[in-house]
Amino acid sequence: MRATFHLKTLAVAIATLSVATMTNAAGLDRSGQDITAFLQDGTYAEAVYTYINADVSGYDSANNVPTSNTYVKGKATGDVAESYDFFRYGVKTDINDTFSVGILYDEPFGAAADYSGDNNFVSKGNLNESITQLTGGAFNGATIGPEIATATADAQDPTKTAVERATAAAKAKALTTAVGIARAEAGNAGEGTNVEVRSNSITAILGTKFGVNKEFQVYGGPVAQRIQADVKLRGLAYGAATGYTSHISPDQDYGWLAGASYSKPEIALKAALTYRSEIDHKMKIAETYPIAGALGINPVQTNTMELTTPQSVNFDFQTGINPTTLATAKVRWVPWSDFAITPPLYNEVSVKSGSYGADGLDLVEYADDQWQVELGLAKRIAPALAVSGTVGWDSGAGDPTTSLGPIDGYYSVGLGAKYNVTPEWAVSAGGKYLWFGDAKGQLPTQKLVGDFQDNDGYILGVKLSYQDTK
Repeated sequence: MRATFHLKTLAVAIATLSVATMTNAAGLDRSGQDITAFLQDGTYAEAVYTYINADVSGYDSANNVPTSNTYVKGKATGDVAESYDFFRYGVKTDINDTFSVGILYDEPFGAAADYSGDNNFVSKGNLNESITQLTGGAFNGATIGPEIATATADAQDPTKTAVERATAAAKAKALTTAVGIARAEAGNAGEGTNVEVRSNSITAILGTKFGVNKEFQVYGGPVAQRIQADVKLRGLAYGAATGYTSHISPDQDYGWLAGASYSKPEIALKAALTYRSEIDHKMKIAETYPIAGALGINPVQTNTMELTTPQSVNFDFQTGINPTTLATAKVRWVPWSDFAITPPLYNEVSVKSGSYGADGLDLVEYADDQWQVELGLAKRIAPALAVSGTVGWDSGAGDPTTSLGPIDGYYSVGLGAKYNVTPEWAVSAGGKYLWFGDAKGQLPTQKLVGDFQDNDGYILGVKLSYQDTK
């Protein structure tokens, strides 16, 4: 006779796996946009707090010549990843045996990086030394001025051949750019590169069950998303972009979610496939770009910028193995290769420079899509206590990647426990250890500016939940 594992016998085990799971490293992904709170039976509510501490360190490139992309191991960066935390809330209820409603809150996207110490991601303010590094040791603060004057004169000398004049003009431009970079770098002495991205999302969901035993469900609803960001690029690593600063004011816009699920309570089986749409934002951005003035562009501007957060697909699966053991699987896909942050002034300078084509440069872009897989097992070991374990893999969004988040995916292991204080109220806690993938830090110009290897981190989470299946 086939074993029957009613969901209620596994109520303690279910959700021990979602305390510190699906917390991401690829792109700007953070929460994993989990909707499993809505998939619970009866009336359910949860509040989840997650803390993430990552140790991401490496070496800058000793090659600061803007026209050379070759990486040369330089100085240690120290830990550039700032610890951060976020909350997730969810509540749902069954109106009747057909309709369910729910509200979910999470913080889906974010970034937090901060460079300090003696490396090329921090402005030092030494004009003479900067010119020496930017010219590969050929000139210093005293000798570059006369060389620019000579090259400029040669570029305008009618006795020179066309090739000689063009070569001299290119040399004058390169040396003048080096002086501009050095001055921009000196203007922010002591400041390090810093980025912070924050987001908030509220999703309303309506579900409709159907089938002989109401085993099928379709669901969907609107999503309200708010996002903001601050970026500071400092140090010689960023070449002409050193000194760039932007503040993206908070903007709220809307998208949607849709999905379908299947359940078989007698073996505690649930499967759900969920799609989230892109969300288009029009955001006010204030930018400062010191070297822009040399190109005849106003170096301080406030504009409107368009940014589209990516679509995603989540697959959630669980099934009972025996009356006290639950197995789960989660898969997530996010097309980060379609995502880009393109600030107007930053892009205008790259276009006007004449080196990057009519489309110019994006500030942030990714080469690959993100795939993430997580497998878990939960075991009820006492009437009110369950423990769980997970293993996970995140593909990352490409290597090389942005120097503002130099991680290429991860492997992870996690442990969790859940204790039912009463039949309805429970407290869960969990942790996860992550091994980050090695990554080269790369500028939008394709210049390699850092190498980050052998990094790791950990995640801690705690959840308070309520469930009434009566």
